Amino acid sequence: MHYVTVEGLSKSYGEKPLFQDISFHIEEGDKIALVALNGTGKSTLLKILTGKEHPDEGKVWIHKGVTVVMLEQATNFRESQSVLENIFDHDHPILNAIKEYEQLTDQEGEPDAQVLTAAIAKMDELNAWHFDAKVKQILGKLNIHHLDQRVGTLSGGQQKRVALAKVLIDIGFEHKHTLLIMDEPTNHLDIGMIEWLESYLAQENVTLLLVTHDRYFLDSVCNEIMEIDNGQLYIYKGDYENYLEKKAAREEADKASTEKARNLYRKELEWMRKQPKARTTKAKSRIDAFYDVKERAAKRIEQQQLELNVKMTRLGGKVLELKKVYKAYGKLQILKGFDYTFKKGERIGVVGKNGVGKSTFLNLLLGTEKADSGKINVGDTVVFGNYSQEGLIVKEDMRLIEFVKSIAENFPLADGTKVSAAQFLNLFLFPPEKQYTYISRLSGGEKRRLHLLAILFRNPNFLVLDEPTNDLDLPTLSILEDFLQNYQGCIIIVSHDRYFMDKLVDHLFVFEGDGEVRDFPGNYTQYRDWEKDQEKIRAEPPKPAVENTPAALPQEQKVRKMSFKEKREMELLEKEIETLEQEKKLLVGQMAAGNLPFEQLNQASLRIGEVMQLLDEKGMRWLELSELAS
Repeated sequence: MHYVTVEGLSKSYGEKPLFQDISFHIEEGDKIALVALNGTGKSTLLKILTGKEHPDEGKVWIHKGVTVVMLEQATNFRESQSVLENIFDHDHPILNAIKEYEQLTDQEGEPDAQVLTAAIAKMDELNAWHFDAKVKQILGKLNIHHLDQRVGTLSGGQQKRVALAKVLIDIGFEHKHTLLIMDEPTNHLDIGMIEWLESYLAQENVTLLLVTHDRYFLDSVCNEIMEIDNGQLYIYKGDYENYLEKKAAREEADKASTEKARNLYRKELEWMRKQPKARTTKAKSRIDAFYDVKERAAKRIEQQQLELNVKMTRLGGKVLELKKVYKAYGKLQILKGFDYTFKKGERIGVVGKNGVGKSTFLNLLLGTEKADSGKINVGDTVVFGNYSQEGLIVKEDMRLIEFVKSIAENFPLADGTKVSAAQFLNLFLFPPEKQYTYISRLSGGEKRRLHLLAILFRNPNFLVLDEPTNDLDLPTLSILEDFLQNYQGCIIIVSHDRYFMDKLVDHLFVFEGDGEVRDFPGNYTQYRDWEKDQEKIRAEPPKPAVENTPAALPQEQKVRKMSFKEKREMELLEKEIETLEQEKKLLVGQMAAGNLPFEQLNQASLRIGEVMQLLDEKGMRWLELSELAS
């Protein structure tokens, strides 16, 4: 089914054109990633498709049977209302039934029995339990539990997760044909959530258009890439690697075409200087063609790229040392006797679920927070460069050039030369015509790029990067990675971008909770592979004490008999299994009677799950011992 047609679309802000005369189609089942430099119109194009902005020229046609749902970077909630009220704000019978049921079961204390029975009956009538299970899965995976909490009391990251949950729930209840548009959906998600989301979107029958900086996410979910480059749109079928190859080939072809046009231009210019009179159709046609050749010949061959070649302050022998460091916030233990000595050139990634203290750990290293006990010794030559999630704290009514000059007029580069503030801005993809723009008018990604500039011209030798990839475009990220790979100082990175981590870090600090930090020798993908192996080992039943192939056993093991201790264990197991079976039978009878209060019914449901697990474990052990007995 045909979802969207875009024809001849153009949009400018002031004199700056974002894109000109672009056209494309979206078909049912397409999963498309939109790629471009920050500030070149990605978010604007998404808003045009949703009707929140209008193009200067061109048409957008959306099939009348298609519903467009969008996840924006900025959340738009009614902050005085609860999480539940914001998520279930559509007037849909199934949504209303689930909302009523969730309100009753999420509240403190025992709900009114009659009201609960009526809510359950309505769920049965609408066959809403399948949707309720899906809602619970989405909320659980995104770590959204306190549904009665006011949205205004949540952090920015928590609000982004609530917005994502709302969008995923909405597309389950909208019309059959839905176009889901997502602007940086992985921001503020931990790695486990990102892996779940990419699996969810890959499996769901959803048509998708998204902007993302996460290349593993892009590869896993998308089958097509659209790029806006110099105001034009280019479409590439396939994954990110294929996009890079095809783009390189296109740029080479453009370069050859431009060189050819320049050679032709030189010949035509010589002819034009003879001032031919346009008396004939042939001469007039040649003059018209000359201006077309001139435009193509004037095209810049060099691709504008972010250049990062700043100087680094010399790093001495002593870098950073932590001795028996403890840190906690109330009951939340972040570090428990942490010891580590940083060495020159180390590249460490920091991973763990949201809320385990990763950002607090960085603040301890930077000295912006104090440890409860222990010592943190920083070397005399260490100059920190802190690329934080908060971004730049600067007056929004200041112009770019004024901001840079307020720090210094000139900046040293790695090759020993110096550049002016204006030249330095140009290296960071802020051309002269952009340098007098007010900071408030920059896009989110451009502000992040300016923040990076502000850090690097201080010549740091120890970079602390907290979610550095958020809001940066893929071309800038690629250049940043190349710079960091050649950087001689220390780097510590907190990031949910797995591709970025894999490319840069040598080992990981894994925050496992309750103050435990594992030092893992490898990158993130290697850690996940190791973690999956551990999960398999834990899931496997214990190996029998005696193999089923007697010929493979030593002679003394073939005739081994049960020890007294094993006989006693088997006798106790039989009694424990019998007791558990009786408890299971009792619980099933109580739940079937239908007269238990809600709280007791909930406790019985939890307990029967524990009993079943214990029966499985003890039954497996009894079988192992019975093999020995026989």
